[in-house]
Amino acid sequence: MMNKKNKEIKSKFLFGKRNYTIMLIGLAFIGLGFILMAGGGSDDPEIFNPEMYNFRRIRLAPTLVLIGLGIQIYAIMTKPKKQE
Repeated sequence: MMNKKNKEIKSKFLFGKRNYTIMLIGLAFIGLGFILMAGGGSDDPEIFNPEMYNFRRIRLAPTLVLIGLGIQIYAIMTKPKKQE
């Protein structure tokens, strides 16, 4: 009887292990994108810092965030494999 309860509790996860792994990869992409977006400001508001508008902050970082969001959607929509 105790073994049956353990199996019921174990199968209550909404997603499978593969889905959670894909979600972690997506979160890593999103986190990396936000890290790459950080910085580039100036300590003095009177001085313009053109570093704020370089390729990394304008193109690469937002692309990584969007790719990460796409990976998250894929992880949610992917059907979990049945474990027996």
